[in-house]
Amino acid sequence: MTDLLTSWRAALAEELPAAVELRHRLHADPRASGDEDDTARVVAAALGLGEGERVAKTGRLIRLPGDHPGPAVALRAEMDALPVTERTGAPWASGSGLMHACGHDVHLAALVAVVRAARGLDLPRPLVALLQPREETSPSGAFDIVESGVLEEHGVDTVIGAHVQPRLAYGVVSAVPGPVNASTDEFEVVLHGQGGHAGYPHLLRDPVLALAQLVVSLQQLASRRIDPVHGAVCSIGRIQAGTAANVVPNTASALGSLRLMRSVDREHALEALAEIVHGTARAHGCTAELRISPCEPVLVNDPALAVAAQEWLVRGGADVDVDFRSFGADDFAHYCGGESRGLMLFVGLGDTAGAPSLHDEVFLPEDGAVAQVAGALMAGYLAALEPGGYA
Repeated sequence: MTDLLTSWRAALAEELPAAVELRHRLHADPRASGDEDDTARVVAAALGLGEGERVAKTGRLIRLPGDHPGPAVALRAEMDALPVTERTGAPWASGSGLMHACGHDVHLAALVAVVRAARGLDLPRPLVALLQPREETSPSGAFDIVESGVLEEHGVDTVIGAHVQPRLAYGVVSAVPGPVNASTDEFEVVLHGQGGHAGYPHLLRDPVLALAQLVVSLQQLASRRIDPVHGAVCSIGRIQAGTAANVVPNTASALGSLRLMRSVDREHALEALAEIVHGTARAHGCTAELRISPCEPVLVNDPALAVAAQEWLVRGGADVDVDFRSFGADDFAHYCGGESRGLMLFVGLGDTAGAPSLHDEVFLPEDGAVAQVAGALMAGYLAALEPGGYA
């Protein structure tokens, strides 16, 4: 196993220059969720293993040839970009209004480097490259892939992912057992009142005032309805109401998200959300519509895989973090549990205080992140070979 790591890392070093060039190409020409066919073709061509099997409409599942025994390990990378106008100033920046502002270009390039480096090795278990679409939207690509049964058809029992993370220092990789990303449910609230002249508020039922109170009250959902040891986050991302300063509108609306780190809290929190919405509306003489769109479950890393990966990360030269969790969400959660086990590793990018956030218009990992993510993916594969690494 140690010899395998040494040989793999040596082969990887030869693949990294081309992988960095691929990263630049993908970053300059991003594709939106559901429109990743061109990205899939470029990445498949770089892998040099054929087109593979189409999954989740625009995704690909590409198997490394070889007569390897045992169940397969899939290395997953996401393909979609975000509707963000890039402001990085990089020579290879996107100018299309779409941007790889979440590091998916880095993940894809790292995956290509790892798989190409493995082509001449005698791997103990089959290796599958999983090019996944629609990570940034719902219903997600991961959900569709799991529901299709294609992983079972290919004998995949373990899925490994690695995600860049600016909240961790460069050279640090987080491998944490258990919950590491929150569940997320998006919701829309529409409050109906009685609008009219702003100078006669006593004759009206103001939905804007009700909505303002609702935004504040929803913060108590996290602080007073959920065990603070485990926590919750309820955020409002959009508020919309009215057309003029002197007119109280008939309706006001908001979009938000609810995030939790424990699956057992989810149903209770959604019930509390509905109670607060409708109760606040009634208190202001309004009525409410509440629409909830379930997105992703809690991402729960397989404990045995996480612990095994920690050792392999250290052998590969990384500093290992065993505490990092975030209330971000990732559809990788669908690979965790059920017919497969999953491990998501977080790869540090640098200054944890000053680094731009994921999804920011100036978010731009250094090219060295390709090698860091590649090393994490290799460690995940090797962890799947350890005792307890079989599902």
